[in-house]
Amino acid sequence: MRTDSYPGTLPAREHLPAAWAGTPVLDVVVPVFNEEKDLRPCVRRLHEHLTRTFPYAFRITIADNASTDGTPLVAADLARRIEEVRSVRLERKGRGRALRTVWSASDAPVLAYMDVDLSTDLNALLPLVAPLISGHSDLAVGSRLSRGSRVVRGARREFISRGYNLILRGSLQARFSDAQCGFKAIRRDVAQVLLPLVEDGGWFFDTELLVLAERAGLRIHEVPVDWVDDPDSTVHIVRTAMEDLKGVWRVGRALATGALPLDRLARPFGDDPRDRDLADVPRGLARQLVGFCAVGAVSTVCYLLLYSAFRAVTGPQPANGLALLVSAVANTAANRRLTFRVRGRGGMVRHQAQGLVVLAIGLALTSGSLAALNMASSDPAHSTELAVLVAANLAATVLRFLLFRAWVFPDRSPARAADTVSRTGGTPSRATSVRGATAPAPGPSTPAPGPSAATRRSATSAVPASPITPPPGQAASWTTSEAGPAPRAPRTPQPDTPVTPPPPPAPARPQLPDRPARQPDHDPRTTR
Repeated sequence: MRTDSYPGTLPAREHLPAAWAGTPVLDVVVPVFNEEKDLRPCVRRLHEHLTRTFPYAFRITIADNASTDGTPLVAADLARRIEEVRSVRLERKGRGRALRTVWSASDAPVLAYMDVDLSTDLNALLPLVAPLISGHSDLAVGSRLSRGSRVVRGARREFISRGYNLILRGSLQARFSDAQCGFKAIRRDVAQVLLPLVEDGGWFFDTELLVLAERAGLRIHEVPVDWVDDPDSTVHIVRTAMEDLKGVWRVGRALATGALPLDRLARPFGDDPRDRDLADVPRGLARQLVGFCAVGAVSTVCYLLLYSAFRAVTGPQPANGLALLVSAVANTAANRRLTFRVRGRGGMVRHQAQGLVVLAIGLALTSGSLAALNMASSDPAHSTELAVLVAANLAATVLRFLLFRAWVFPDRSPARAADTVSRTGGTPSRATSVRGATAPAPGPSTPAPGPSAATRRSATSAVPASPITPPPGQAASWTTSEAGPAPRAPRTPQPDTPVTPPPPPAPARPQLPDRPARQPDHDPRTTR
């Protein structure tokens, strides 16, 4: 998995301004491969629907995946005839590769894609992107398997789709219902952070993007859709299924080993300022208690089994020490990963060393209980020994959780660190540590995330320049609330307060050259 470069922590979501000047709000990508027959009616139908129903400016991007028929000519002709359409040519196949290339270079704040066959009813497009425009969600997916969906397709595809999603739920703990529906949208700031982490360039691209977003705590909105199967689909089901299973194994292994820096991608806790001003509130306490109890129950069973095995060949004290040592190492590792969500190998040795100190306290309690039992009875029964050990372990468990939470795995989230700084009146001297990783402390001066230099260079070289270019000074951050057709009046400067000059007014839209008159298309294809 790619872990070398990513922009950083995401800011709070904001509603896009009602008057958005110079740049399309929505960029709909249509990836195609040898689709010269269906491309023209698809794009014209999509353009007509957006013109009639979508209240913002939009763009349709045709991403040609190295087609060998007349698809590039059809795409170029559509881009020449329709102002809101552009065409991008890629020399390598792969739907994920096409989406990564176009989305990385797009200047629209909301990015979407749909299959060229338009199997999904276009009435679901506005409900798909509305939560992203409003700032409510980070990604949106069309679902053919949720309640309210109406689907027309064969039993074979139905079985494969449901079986694949069951595999995702069982192996990657995915909670979204449909990973393969070709009808998705994402906010651009989220795409800039997630795309460098997505490795697949084919059909597994969607699943990997959704799994990483869900594990990072981003909000995914699902829209029930009406969907009609395309009988002429060129997707190779068996080969695609094998590639998807390989991708599931790769992503599952990366998540299990903590190779992905997903902790840095989480949104702030709520966009309401009242949520950010909460002080001394132990967040995640209930979840940590449940995880700690689950790990502790399994560890106790393993400890008793190990004690019984060691007790058959040695005395009670050595058997207790060995069983407690083995179970404590496993317990610390499991709580580190599952209960306190610490990923990566940073600090692993220190955590195990601190866990051994906690082990010494538990060993003192259990050994003292066994010693007291032997003093009370010269030959206690094995069941009595086990009962005493269970009681002693319950007492040690409470102390172990408190030590784990306050000492071994303390809460070092940016919100908690900023809270501490505000109470003490100090100034943080370095970047805030997030679960063993370093991330810049959030604040009003933190710049909005952007793609790395290497990502921008590769995306710029791979995608031709768009016929619609953003005005100067507009591409810095589309999430700022001051973006719009007219700048705000400068405020009176306050003492010791830096004054930022207002942004320059957006220039007029460039005049496009005259085109030849549009030619009518007589396509017999009708809406399904």
